[in-house]
Amino acid sequence: MEQALEIAGTLVGLLYLWFEYRASIYLWVASVVMPAIYLFVYYEAGLYADFGINVYYLLAALYGWITWRYGIARHRGKSGGKTSHPEASGDPLPISKIPRRYLLPAIIAFGIAFGGIAWILIRFTNSDVPWLDSFTTALSIVGMWMLARKYVEQWWVWIGVDVVSVGLYLYKGLYFTAALYTFYAIIAIFGYLRWEKIRKSNHANE
Repeated sequence: MEQALEIAGTLVGLLYLWFEYRASIYLWVASVVMPAIYLFVYYEAGLYADFGINVYYLLAALYGWITWRYGIARHRGKSGGKTSHPEASGDPLPISKIPRRYLLPAIIAFGIAFGGIAWILIRFTNSDVPWLDSFTTALSIVGMWMLARKYVEQWWVWIGVDVVSVGLYLYKGLYFTAALYTFYAIIAIFGYLRWEKIRKSNHANE
């Protein structure tokens, strides 16, 4: 049963990856189905942090769909005027680079999540890979937020997650999932190049 679910999750993951590469909003549909499947896979494998992150993925999918479809709500200043920031247009969200002001908060959020998850796994579970599991989980939290905001640099975050995850899943005997994440890492490079091309094209047409 576990292997069948793993294969099903792998197939949905490939569909998700295709939608993400194409910058298609339908990736959020796949991002609901895939974590629902992997909740069972990761729990049975004892990857408790990965189990928990999939609950987060389900919630992030809703946020991602809304922001991609409708953009981020306009903010009004003291004068009542609306900002001209491209993310605040209320239109479908464009691909953009992450603002510098978000870099430090993102790094801090990763550090807090990494340390907190590792502490929970070490203290309350029988996980034999608490640090690696915590690393990929914490980095995925940041990566999912960046994807929901359509920041092009999210691809580099996922490359880091994918490379570490391959070794982790091979160790756990999840060979189909390890193969999927190997493919993810390769496609992520091409995904970054495609998104960057789209971003520059949109910027040139403004």
